[in-house]
Amino acid sequence: MTKSLKGKSFLKLLDLTSDEIGGLVDLAIDLKEKKKAGIEHKYLSGKSIALIFEKTSTRTRCAFEVAANDLGMHSTYLSPDASQIGKKESIPDTARVLGRMYDGIEYRGFGQDIVECLASYAGVPVWNGLTNEFHPTQIIADLMTIKEHLGSLKGKRLVYMGDARYNMGNSLMVGCAKMGMNFVACCPRKYFPSPELVLECERIAAVSGGTVELIENPLEATLGADVIYTDVWVSMGEPDEVWAERIHDLTPYRVTAELMQNAAEGCKFMHCLPAFHDLGTKVGKEIHKKFGIDCMEVTDEVFESEASIVFDEAENRMHTIKAVMLATLLGGEPV
Repeated sequence: MTKSLKGKSFLKLLDLTSDEIGGLVDLAIDLKEKKKAGIEHKYLSGKSIALIFEKTSTRTRCAFEVAANDLGMHSTYLSPDASQIGKKESIPDTARVLGRMYDGIEYRGFGQDIVECLASYAGVPVWNGLTNEFHPTQIIADLMTIKEHLGSLKGKRLVYMGDARYNMGNSLMVGCAKMGMNFVACCPRKYFPSPELVLECERIAAVSGGTVELIENPLEATLGADVIYTDVWVSMGEPDEVWAERIHDLTPYRVTAELMQNAAEGCKFMHCLPAFHDLGTKVGKEIHKKFGIDCMEVTDEVFESEASIVFDEAENRMHTIKAVMLATLLGGEPV
């Protein structure tokens, strides 16, 4: 069910039907099987794409570049200092220039309005690699990973622990609502998603058979959970000064073995990465020195446990991004 996406941009999951989202997941699973079997699938040979990164990334950049190569495409990476977008050249002008040279454009950066503007002027599909508000390619990978491990999506209870106001909380809520899942945001009230988006997701869930809940108590929220999901406490671009506030507010929402044991049997742990689960990072060491903690949003015990499927999730970024590009540039796999 991806033919309907041909020629369209991929900006947020609110734009897609549940069938289209499910179709992307199924297409990604098929493409993953082909890659594992060594079956070549250069369906987009001869095409070229531009990758605009105003915010740096490991997984998103590598996923787009490997996916493009597997599909037979050439990619041009534009680092934060390698593009004049919004600086010396307006976003509409940048979009029209790149749209004349490339068959598709990826954008990873700041406001959702920027990627929406690019899509309005480019004349070719534009893909959202992350904005402040939404992260749709990550959610397709998350849904694929859940389906691989739990067999299905509908009716599964996913609990998001932490700051649910930004791209990951927003996008998981939308994705779960679209696919008939039971979404829970577990955090202090001031970190709840916007009431407007919650209301929209509740309307979607009422049709799909899913639910949307906002719960402050971690033990109440995680009871019966099929998936417990978390993310870093400070989003990209936020000032360092907010660390103290987030550590104070969100430490009770750290994913621990106790919470995993409170969940349903076979509950999986997910994280979009990078994760501060130990002292193996520069930031982690600085936080330890300043606040005396050796982990933040998840304990090392949970992160390294058998319940953790974070690296399957990370790999699936590449397979699902490949599906998104194939669906929007060709409509899906050739028959």
